[in-house]
Amino acid sequence: MTVLLDTGHHDRDAVGMTYVYPVLSRRSGGVSVGINLNVNNACNWRCIYCQVPGLKRGGPPPVDLARLEDELRQMLSAIVHGDFMVKSVPKAMRRLNDIALSGNGEPTSAPEFPAVVAIIARLLAEFDLIGQIKVVLITNGSLTHRPYVQAGLAQLSALGGEVWFKLDRATAAGIKQINQTESSPDKVMRNLIGCAKLCPTWIQTCVFALDSQPADESELAAYLAFLGQATAAQAPLKGVLLYGLARASTQPEAARLSRLPAAELTKLAERIEQAGLTAHIFP
Repeated sequence: MTVLLDTGHHDRDAVGMTYVYPVLSRRSGGVSVGINLNVNNACNWRCIYCQVPGLKRGGPPPVDLARLEDELRQMLSAIVHGDFMVKSVPKAMRRLNDIALSGNGEPTSAPEFPAVVAIIARLLAEFDLIGQIKVVLITNGSLTHRPYVQAGLAQLSALGGEVWFKLDRATAAGIKQINQTESSPDKVMRNLIGCAKLCPTWIQTCVFALDSQPADESELAAYLAFLGQATAAQAPLKGVLLYGLARASTQPEAARLSRLPAAELTKLAERIEQAGLTAHIFP
């Protein structure tokens, strides 16, 4: 299990496993153990900045829970008891930060989602890691109204976990343009509030230029108004994670995308904080 990790590459096949992969997270400043339930590269959205190769519409195949548990046990053993950190991780980032349900599509589209959270809980106890590392669900939030997803969110909360809920735009036109999905801001709001009431939730927002232009003021105003409405509805949000483009998109729009200066993210963060929410920047 020898591989040299860096923050610019999140190779799902880094250690030759089906469901489990280690990455260096620029946001956490350490090692994140990823769990990929969408091994067929299928998602119900198609975000134009997505770096997943061969992305297609749809949901995941059935999850082999026994294999996933075995892989996660192997990975945690290599990190906690083995020499993985010394061989694969730069010295300054040799710490295990989290287990992240992310991968190559929407993780909550797998009906096995609650069972996967239960496996994580079992192995955290086995390796004496409960309360020592975070468990994070990175989601587009589109399925958080479903009962099985809500059951998994409640389990995640009991583990001290948290949700990173995608919100790149807050108008129907903006959502369609960036995330390539038909969804209304009202539905997103309902899902966000429901999710935050079940599990500690951060909003995550990708900030970039499209055709060399940042989001226009009307989109930014709608986004900030959305945050204000969520706060007024007493959604217990932890804050907003603003991040720029770290890895190249593999979508048809890739050539139209570019990174924004960190100063642009800082300005948006200041406006978010004026709306009453904490904002963290990852340019």
